[in-house]
Amino acid sequence: MTKPSLPELLHAAVTAVGGTERPGQVTMAESVAGAIDDGSHLLVQAGTGTGKSLGYLVPALAHGERVVVATATLALQRQLVERDLPRTVDALHPLLRRRPEFAMLKGRSNYLCLHRLHEGVPQDEEEGLFDQFEAAAPTSKLGQDLLRLRDWADDTENGDRDDLTPGVSDKAWAQVSVSSRECLGASKCAYGAECFAEMARERAKLAEVVVTNHALLAIDAIEGAPVLPPHEVLIVDEAHELVSRVTGVATGELTPGQVNRAVRRAAKLVDEKAADQLQTAAEGFERLMELALPGRLEEIPEDLGYALAALRDASRTVISAIGTTRDKSVQDEDAVRKQALASVETVHDVAERIVGGSEWDVVWYERHEPRGGAAYRHSGASLRVAPMSVSGLLREKLFADRSVVLTSATLKLGGDFNGVGASLGLAPEGTEGDDLPQWKGVDVGSPFDYPKQGILYVAKHLSRPARDGDRADMLDELTELIQAAGGRTLGLFSSMRAAQQAAEELRVRIPEFPILLQGEETLGELIKNFAADPRACLFGTLSLWQGVDVPGPSCQLVVMDKIPFPRPDDPLMSARQKAVEDAGGNGFMAVAATHAALLMAQGAGRLVRASGDRGVVAVLDQRLATARYGGYLKSSLPDFWYTTDRNQARKSLAAIDAVARQAETE
Repeated sequence: MTKPSLPELLHAAVTAVGGTERPGQVTMAESVAGAIDDGSHLLVQAGTGTGKSLGYLVPALAHGERVVVATATLALQRQLVERDLPRTVDALHPLLRRRPEFAMLKGRSNYLCLHRLHEGVPQDEEEGLFDQFEAAAPTSKLGQDLLRLRDWADDTENGDRDDLTPGVSDKAWAQVSVSSRECLGASKCAYGAECFAEMARERAKLAEVVVTNHALLAIDAIEGAPVLPPHEVLIVDEAHELVSRVTGVATGELTPGQVNRAVRRAAKLVDEKAADQLQTAAEGFERLMELALPGRLEEIPEDLGYALAALRDASRTVISAIGTTRDKSVQDEDAVRKQALASVETVHDVAERIVGGSEWDVVWYERHEPRGGAAYRHSGASLRVAPMSVSGLLREKLFADRSVVLTSATLKLGGDFNGVGASLGLAPEGTEGDDLPQWKGVDVGSPFDYPKQGILYVAKHLSRPARDGDRADMLDELTELIQAAGGRTLGLFSSMRAAQQAAEELRVRIPEFPILLQGEETLGELIKNFAADPRACLFGTLSLWQGVDVPGPSCQLVVMDKIPFPRPDDPLMSARQKAVEDAGGNGFMAVAATHAALLMAQGAGRLVRASGDRGVVAVLDQRLATARYGGYLKSSLPDFWYTTDRNQARKSLAAIDAVARQAETE
């Protein structure tokens, strides 16, 4: 039997999922197959509707080596494991004459911990463990969540939190899960043989395709201790999110609440001298955190430096003492000790990192609005440290010893892949060098006819937006656009404050159109209600720019209140921008404009989600039409028909609304 060709395999897979072959998907599959065969690296921009998951799964399965697929969102992980992979494997099995296995693997804290469930949770104030199910009032939300978790534990086959529907609060889940640092280890745990996290790892070792998330991929790269099985191919989907997720994993944080919690957990496991030393250091740190420190700390103030050094040294003493002191009076001492050790080690590592003062790190102080989270109970302040850039880390860890394919609907900014490539540690495409990963970029387009399906309208007549200023003319424009569209509006705002102000104002001006606001319900509920009511509008900020998939007449107007540049006082972004400028580059274009272009491309992508969709993307910021960087931003967006004529925009929306209303009555 001859080996099946890639077109045969792709046709079988597309037929199995009930799809239609598209030229872009074929081009993508051929490009991915080529990169896998020659061990090179590939960036693929595949527009909405291309069918990119099959575009990489089919060549990966045909190759026959283990592949890791990393995604940013739970929705895509579920789609791959519950729909795309089962159908694709079934379709390819007769042609490949083998049935590839696949598995999902997440971080340990995503799985139910049987030790926590059955033995209880280490508590801070008293020795030993307590029964969280008895401690929580059964009528409280926490108590109800815990009872649901206990019932679910008897039925679940994999212990994966995301399989529990509806979900439970983070506080409830923390009672039945552990981090990798808190875990006793399978060999020391009474429940090691039936551990859900260990079983997930074993399934991954046997699988040909392992689906994971960006965060676990980052942990695998950063911490040096492999958590993913060895693999020959890495595919990063939703790759526009990778740098942000890796930065998040590499960011450390210290809060007074977190430090005090570590003190309480360690107090009865070490001698009095070590406990007092850590307590004193914690009190000194907390006093300083109550002061009004500046945002970014380019140099650590002397008194803060002393406090952090004291915290580091006291933590080191406690870590050594925990390792040598035993107290059989403590119930389930190993679990209590492991949690205490995890808390103190985190404090030590972050304090040491900040005191070390690496030129590659950015340190800043944040004061938070009061909230109920335990981390901020003692103070609304935190000290954070993040890498100036993760490009070097990614170049060294991601692109060595395997073929890497990165794909997204938005990788080509300003007309090429070099901006995104630079953030990943890649030199400009085609650059030669022994230590430089070689890569190429491919844009396979989109099956949608953007110039006919959508209009990009820039409200050039509006006044230039000022930071946090009132924009009465913008609200007037927004009101008129929503009325013309008959609702059907997704409002993407540059800040939560702007979204709230607009929602409050428009609920008074146009009460006939329901205004849904992010934060008033869960995101899933908001999107569900938005899709169900064509007259509804949904306003919100960052997660809506990237997380809304509502094809059809409920979303025919996407509004951006202004170009989403990072705030000038954002410590990490401003530090990165300054670093580029110090190196002789254009910091604004490399950091701020690239950040804005990526968000705008994602936001504009919310409009056309199916071949029958029609609508307008309205940018209520004149700078897109008048500023020098406007061309760069526009070239990063889908190729919509472009206008600055407000009358044309309103007429088009009214016409689209009329067609939708007619269809609704038929």
